[in-house]
Amino acid sequence: MTETDVRPSPDAEATAAAVTAAIRTIEANIDTFGARYPADTTVANRYPLRPPTAGQPEGANVGWTTSFWPGMLWLAHDLTGDEHLRRAALSHVDSFVDRVHGGIDLDTHDLGFLYTLACVTAARRTGDRRAREAALAAADHLMTRFLEPAGIIQAWGDLADPRQRGRTIIDSLMNTPLLHWASQTTGDDRYAAAARRHAAQLREHILRPDGTTFHTFYWDPDTGVPLRGETEQGHADHTCWARGQAWGIYGFTLNHRYTGDPSLLVAATTCADHFLARLPADHVAYWDLEFGDGSGEERDSSAAAIAACGLAELAGSVTDPTRAEGYRVRAGRILRSLVDNYASAGPQVSNALLLHGVYDKPKGIGVDEGTLWGDYFYLEALTRATIPGWTSPW
Repeated sequence: MTETDVRPSPDAEATAAAVTAAIRTIEANIDTFGARYPADTTVANRYPLRPPTAGQPEGANVGWTTSFWPGMLWLAHDLTGDEHLRRAALSHVDSFVDRVHGGIDLDTHDLGFLYTLACVTAARRTGDRRAREAALAAADHLMTRFLEPAGIIQAWGDLADPRQRGRTIIDSLMNTPLLHWASQTTGDDRYAAAARRHAAQLREHILRPDGTTFHTFYWDPDTGVPLRGETEQGHADHTCWARGQAWGIYGFTLNHRYTGDPSLLVAATTCADHFLARLPADHVAYWDLEFGDGSGEERDSSAAAIAACGLAELAGSVTDPTRAEGYRVRAGRILRSLVDNYASAGPQVSNALLLHGVYDKPKGIGVDEGTLWGDYFYLEALTRATIPGWTSPW
């Protein structure tokens, strides 16, 4: 075999270069942010510190996205084995312990995002007892948001808020792994039972007959009667918000992995097939799947990164080899487009890993900017492409 025969493929070379660039930016961000937290999105392509809010100082651990920063640090450690990256990831446990025990900004279903990446991962990797206890406390708090008659986890706000009462959102499918972990850890099935019922309700009501998804859906909290679907960040109630559809691909797949419920795998493939059918020429979705090439609308690179991870996970779950390979190939095309066309050139240009994301177009928030979740899922997709048999934190 000649030296030419064993050279890495162009995709492997591009992935390796993208990993190197991402790690360089993460190293720079450790110096910039340390144990503090960047804002949800960049401003002119640079993350500022999280603004002060609700009596908390600048850079405090508030909001739904803070765990994506330690999540990236754990991924960076997976990719490099560097001990200082492990220490940097672990340094965030104290903040998440303080947050859950101090009752700081806990009125959200996103406790799953927050404590899976920041504390469950730390507990699994290091046996950190405080991380384990904080994650279990977060799971207990998440259970207070489970509305028994409707069988759903309320997404946002105080449970007495009439605007939010009985409302859940498609993102919530990514928060249920915390509950499944809590049942596995404690032997108490009530956490997993709530997660199973919640996922079933979303399968029945947030997934529409045409394969698209609502962003949000309401149930009567007292009777459990399903009421209506709406959007909060999509173009219109009847259209399909791209990031929500990507959450559906990944979230239904994860819930199938935990439950073995074949109907959840069908839901995941339904979401995936519609998402893929609506991709433009460069494989990166516009912020709402209503839009295509020539629309003049913005792409959402974060939706693409989430979908790449979800498709890779889905490829490992479907039993048909041809279908599995198809999802794997499409995930690779999305990732390659992100690497070639959407990744930051480095910390001198932007302290984000991935540019051209959209947080909330209708409200004009984080439009054509880097996003913390986009960065995390981009790095997760690179990790999946780099490390065979990588163990997911979800």
